[in-house]
Amino acid sequence: QVQVVESGGGLVQTGGSLRLSCAASGSDFSINAMGWYRQAPGKQRELVARITSSGNTNYADSVKGRFTISRDNAKNMVLLRMNNLEPEDTAVYYCNANIFTRGASRSYWGQGTQVTVSS
Repeated sequence: QVQVVESGGGLVQTGGSLRLSCAASGSDFSINAMGWYRQAPGKQRELVARITSSGNTNYADSVKGRFTISRDNAKNMVLLRMNNLEPEDTAVYYCNANIFTRGASRSYWGQGTQVTVSS
């Protein structure tokens, strides 16, 4: 059984930095794209950043130039470095991995980690 687990997050002041990590574990699987989404109270979940298995990335306009997504394929991990954080970045951040296992591709989600940016 494949699992996706996030770590990181927390409380930071405006202008501060945080790093989120996400690792996929299990057996007999391969990972395609990985990404980070976020959901603020009363809002829909939105894409923050995404990275393909070949390293191509895309970002939400609101985080371009401040956030950086990267992955370590050997460790089945994806990282999100967040700089110059703003109160508008406050949300629960979810890791997503598109994983091929047992003959099919599925989308796996982490449990979410809270990021709070104080003004």
